[in-house]
Amino acid sequence: MREDMGEVTASLQRPVSNEGRSRLVRHVDSFEIQPPTPPSHNGVPRSAWARARRRVSRWHRPYTAILLVLDFGAAAFASWIAIQLFDQAASGFSGTKQDPTWFHTVSFLLLPLGWVVILWSNRAYDRRYLGLGPDEFKRVIRASVTVAASVSFLAFATVTQLSRYTVGTALVGATVLILWGRFVARWALHYIRRRAGQAAHRMVLVGTLPECLEVYAAVTRSPNAGLVPVAIHITDGYAAARGMPTPVPVHAGRDVLALVREVGGDTIAVCGSASAEPGELRRLAWQLEGSGVDLVVAPQLTDIAGPRVHIRPIEGLPLLHVEEPTLSGPALLAKNLMDRVAAGLGLLLLIPLFLSIAVAIRISDPGPVFFRQPRVGHEGRTFRVWKFRTMYVDAEDRLASLVDRNETDGMLFKMKEDPRVFPVGRFLRASSLDELPQLINVLWGEMSLVGPRPLPADDGDFLGDVRRRLLVRPGMTGLWQVSGRSDLSWDESVRLDLYYVDNWSLAYDLSILWRTIGVVLARKGAY
Repeated sequence: MREDMGEVTASLQRPVSNEGRSRLVRHVDSFEIQPPTPPSHNGVPRSAWARARRRVSRWHRPYTAILLVLDFGAAAFASWIAIQLFDQAASGFSGTKQDPTWFHTVSFLLLPLGWVVILWSNRAYDRRYLGLGPDEFKRVIRASVTVAASVSFLAFATVTQLSRYTVGTALVGATVLILWGRFVARWALHYIRRRAGQAAHRMVLVGTLPECLEVYAAVTRSPNAGLVPVAIHITDGYAAARGMPTPVPVHAGRDVLALVREVGGDTIAVCGSASAEPGELRRLAWQLEGSGVDLVVAPQLTDIAGPRVHIRPIEGLPLLHVEEPTLSGPALLAKNLMDRVAAGLGLLLLIPLFLSIAVAIRISDPGPVFFRQPRVGHEGRTFRVWKFRTMYVDAEDRLASLVDRNETDGMLFKMKEDPRVFPVGRFLRASSLDELPQLINVLWGEMSLVGPRPLPADDGDFLGDVRRRLLVRPGMTGLWQVSGRSDLSWDESVRLDLYYVDNWSLAYDLSILWRTIGVVLARKGAY
């Protein structure tokens, strides 16, 4: 083996010679450049029983402990409910009336403990799935099926005649309570992340400055994700960042691991082309072994939902396979059926409310109850949307005098204090009640419950990326509504619409409908 192999750094750059290091300057512009510090060991064997260094990010430990207690308590409480509901709950346990100790031990100790063990084996406590995304809940569902199969097998193997109603109630009740407990725990975690900035990963972004800034914008859009960039390490030299404003300090020519420890980080995110350097990413992974610092790779692939991305390793090369968007097939048929049924039932149930709103509108301003405007729908077809009228009858004539006071960019005209809106109309807009008649469009197949916003037919040519949003039916609600509504910029609204088109699913639709309830009650971005 050669002895003059040279040093291995974690900077994702070629090592700098001693002569070059002597010319490095500190505090250049708004960031500093320092000589790389001597790297730590690379791939040195450690103890088989413990890490050489504890993981830097530790927020998940108390959170996992809380989940363990909640899951155990939920399973025990479900057993108690089942026992209280059925008189034959102790069926299969002999001598329960004289001494119920064994029955209670199984119900309140062994069965809840079995739930926790099976949840653990299904990685429902894995920190990578906690606090974000549907994987955590999917693993709970998978664990519930395993628990049901295990109980059935044990009853069959021991020829125990258990009360089927009791067992079924206990298992279903435990599943529902565990899911509810985790939902509440996740809400509390998100609240802590948003308000206090705690329980989050402190990230150092590595790559070219544009790539790092793109990743910064993506991860900071969702505070609930718990990813907080604290520094940027650029790989293309400090000159690339000269004069550019940056949200966090920028560094260059540093040993990345030393920089992470200096800024108090716990995660390194390698962005874009920096991950393409031959062998450098693997050497960085070696450098981080045993350090307790996490390594993530952010490829140049944005706005793609997790279910569409699959990793297929071939000869040590991890290939990202991106599935096509689901724009046809059984899932779309089920979506259309759900839309029609929900719209029909909704219109029947809301008739009294519609009548009350109609009376209030006529009292506020004589004129038609409904406002119908041409909108662009699926595949560019034009339809007339139904809405309760919220403006005075001469609103269109007064628009020309208000154009200069438009508070949004893009194709839409919005004013928070629009003088054309009458008082009842202002309430209808704030509560989103003015959009309920769009259920008629949904019933006729012109719209969907969830989808991109329906834009006026005369407000644009829908060329380029914007036209892609016409591949699906527009919706009464969507990502734009649950993400800020009128407070969003035009570019952000288009980005959210395109993300929905590329990544929609029935589960995603249900999630958006659920989030819409909270947004409507909070009246966020409605004016």
